[in-house]
Amino acid sequence: MQTLKVKTERRTQLVDVTAQVQKVVAASGVVTAICYLYVPHTTAAITINECADPDVARDVEGALDRLVPAAGPFRHREGNSDSHVKSVLVGASQVIQVEGGKLVMGRWQGVFFCEFDGPRDRRLQVKVVAC
Repeated sequence: MQTLKVKTERRTQLVDVTAQVQKVVAASGVVTAICYLYVPHTTAAITINECADPDVARDVEGALDRLVPAAGPFRHREGNSDSHVKSVLVGASQVIQVEGGKLVMGRWQGVFFCEFDGPRDRRLQVKVVAC
């Protein structure tokens, strides 16, 4: 398993990590595999979506902020309850097939680390398992 470091700059931010994940896959030397992605944080997540237009990521950030506003009402008093809820909605893991040593993704798809309680230094765990 490899751990990638992700540095975020905003409270809510989708960071395109596709190239870093592909680099881990290539370094593994496997041709056919499954790539497991896991975020070991309770206020962050991982998703796959369009990466060709950066406005899509910004739209998702804004939509999640409107869907789950920071103001609450929440019982958790740390001031980041909205971040926990967003993380639950998006999810902490993804699975991507690998063929020919490359991630199998749609033409416009990319892998996004989702920050909901930033800015922070985060981790993304990547495990490539040969098939």
